[in-house]
Amino acid sequence: MEAIFDNCCGIDVHKKTLTACIMIGREGKITKKEIRTYSTMTEDIEGLRDWLKSEGVTHVAMESTGIYWRPVYNILEEGFEIMLVNARHIKNVPGRKTDVADSEWLCRLLRNGLLNGSFIPPIYIRQLRDLTRYRSKLNNNIAAEKNRLQKYLEDANIKLSSVATDTLGVSGRLMIRDIIKGNTDAVGLSELAKGRLKNKKEELKKSFNSRVTEHHRMLIEMSLKHIEYIESMMVKLEGKMDELIKKQDLAKDLELLDTIPGVDKIGATAIVAEIGADMSKFPTDAHISSWAGMSPGNNESAGKKKAQGPRMETYG
Repeated sequence: MEAIFDNCCGIDVHKKTLTACIMIGREGKITKKEIRTYSTMTEDIEGLRDWLKSEGVTHVAMESTGIYWRPVYNILEEGFEIMLVNARHIKNVPGRKTDVADSEWLCRLLRNGLLNGSFIPPIYIRQLRDLTRYRSKLNNNIAAEKNRLQKYLEDANIKLSSVATDTLGVSGRLMIRDIIKGNTDAVGLSELAKGRLKNKKEELKKSFNSRVTEHHRMLIEMSLKHIEYIESMMVKLEGKMDELIKKQDLAKDLELLDTIPGVDKIGATAIVAEIGADMSKFPTDAHISSWAGMSPGNNESAGKKKAQGPRMETYG
């Protein structure tokens, strides 16, 4: 089989070690093949990079093994054409299941142009993705902590949620902080109402006819502080997201996405973080649908269709 690339490297990535196989040679003839093993420490990955450069390697392939490929990719991406491959798409030859064989097989497949690389966006998109995904996690944590706080309030016979639309709105937080301080006066607590909640003072008085103990106050205070801490972290994340958007001139892309019904600024930022701003990476709408896991697979045999989840062609 005719070689597509002359100087190639296949890397088998693990948590603690890397096994790299290089094949050098033009016109389909391998004039040099060498396999080395490195640790995944930064110094050793840099040593791998220097070795590949000294051998004239131009193309590198490695499997998308968990998160362990990322530090390797980050160090090698500037000096080589890197192809990150979905492990599911690689068929090993029977009887050759070792780290050395894996790296050599990867190298041969790469050399002969038989690999399809995953979509890996530029580093600033990857950074934005980290920020948006972490913000999403924190948002879920806040929702869970709000439910926990509500449980403590209910256990203390405080029925604030039955009157106020938002228990942790401006008025709700003022009242909860006063309860934490030891105030159990229903009339005094209802007087803290702001805005439209002022019209429900009588209902608020009834909702504060409670049985609050020191135990309840401690748990409510801890839960409220946890919520406010997570909220402060989200503000920091959003500030970093805005800095990155401004630096990479992504504001126009976000404004365009923001015109979609149901998509706000945060949603638009998440979309850009996941698929990037350069749509030329996806030849057709079908490709991006497949990458996003929205293209159902087809598993049928002998006239029977079997259940199958969405199909994802590439990772990243």
